Amino acid sequence: MLTYPKGDAPLTTLIHPTAVIHPNAELHPTVEVGPYAVIGNQVKIGAKTTIGAHAVIEGPTEIGANNRIFPSAVIGLEPQDLKYKGAPSRVKIGDGNTIREFVTVNRATHANEVTEIGNNNLLMAYVHVAHNCVIEDHVIIANAVALAGHVYIESRAVIGGVLGIHQFVRIGRNAMLGGMSRIDRDAPPFMAIEGNPSRVRSLNLVGLKRAGLTTTDVGYLKKAFRLLYHSDLTFQAALEELESLCENEYAEYLRQFLQLSTTGEQRRGPIPGRV
Repeated sequence: MLTYPKGDAPLTTLIHPTAVIHPNAELHPTVEVGPYAVIGNQVKIGAKTTIGAHAVIEGPTEIGANNRIFPSAVIGLEPQDLKYKGAPSRVKIGDGNTIREFVTVNRATHANEVTEIGNNNLLMAYVHVAHNCVIEDHVIIANAVALAGHVYIESRAVIGGVLGIHQFVRIGRNAMLGGMSRIDRDAPPFMAIEGNPSRVRSLNLVGLKRAGLTTTDVGYLKKAFRLLYHSDLTFQAALEELESLCENEYAEYLRQFLQLSTTGEQRRGPIPGRV
């Protein structure tokens, strides 16, 4: 059904006559739906979102405002997980995202769990987002990237094309992953990473500049990088030395990320800088 905000007059709908929309779906009247799209039960779509031709969206799925979902994207179908037994899990997508052709976003595995995409992200063609993944805000994922289950991508990460990310891996904020890399451990924030096996190569200086970090902030991260990847210290000793830089929020965030990566339950440890 079409739902109208309180007090708003009905608007002209932009739903192609060949689209199939479940009567229990809730679409804002400014939603545009293209030819042969299918929108299922328990789907909610916010204002000014566009759904391309032949896209399929099943529920329970909630999609916010001003999203662009391109032709043949498939969102909200059951997960590719043998543990799934039909539980009413969900997909939740925020505002301002661009989801290109043939992207797949699966529901979570168990009841009351969610696969979640935040705001202002770009998922290029053929990206797969598996069950229980979380993508924060302003993330760019290039073509043909596959996220296994329970992957967590922090804000402003950039993921190069044609790579895979192992289940339970966390990608740190402002990280840059080079195309065709194998990402089987946690990617530290603020770093540029590539290879098979993947390695931390440098600071993501271009990304840090675009994110608005000051010269002072970058200076602290350069000191942290040298301690971690270009000193003779063991990794654990380098983490302890990083405490001396804790007055800077970015260096402290890096230290906390790495500490949790080495000790947290179901975390896989950080990608190293050198063998």
